[in-house]
Amino acid sequence: MRSIRHRVEVLKAMAHPVRVQILEELLKGVKCVSDFEEFLEISQPNVSQHLSLLRRFGVIDYYMDGRLRCYFLKDPIVPDLITLIKKDYIKELPAPACCPVTKKGKYPRERRR
Repeated sequence: MRSIRHRVEVLKAMAHPVRVQILEELLKGVKCVSDFEEFLEISQPNVSQHLSLLRRFGVIDYYMDGRLRCYFLKDPIVPDLITLIKKDYIKELPAPACCPVTKKGKYPRERRR
């Protein structure tokens, strides 16, 4: 079982739009660096830096196929996180009853001023 600390580290590793795109592609299957270059439109060294960071945090791994590094997802939490990130939320959460903006409700404790 993965610790909360590890899950937070995975979130930190994912906290970049390019890395989210990389992980979305890896959900479809194994990819090589050249595959990422085609759709990301960034340089090979930049792609490699993102892949290296994701690998360092244990999110992905690779195997060698001749001279090619073929990357794949390793951490099972990634598909769930990608699904959550892509979810479309219609509206915001309602304000609490004791909200100072709406002036509704009664604050359950003594107010500090």
